[in-house]
Amino acid sequence: MIKVVVKRKDGIIQSIEISGHASSGPYGYDLVCAGVSAVSFGAINAALEMSGAELNIKQGGEGGYLYVEMPPSATPEQIEKINAAFQVMLISLQTIERDYGQFIEIEEVSTGC
Repeated sequence: MIKVVVKRKDGIIQSIEISGHASSGPYGYDLVCAGVSAVSFGAINAALEMSGAELNIKQGGEGGYLYVEMPPSATPEQIEKINAAFQVMLISLQTIERDYGQFIEIEEVSTGC
């Protein structure tokens, strides 16, 4: 199963962590994994391009792990653009979860007021 943990502070998405594999089909034909990967990397690339900020990104060597975090040095304008891209990622992942909930689970954690 793919596990997604979204951490917010004061309503702003601070980080998104994605781990695991959907195992919804044979290797190379797993549509859930492919969808999650496409949505995630597309949103991260958009956040980088729109904001010009250096995101904190960690990836697993063999796949199955992705962590992206708002940089602590981001300006208010960068925060707004990065959060917008993160929101798009979350909404897209929630759409996948709605149809394929047996393969993906999303948890949202609030770390501030």
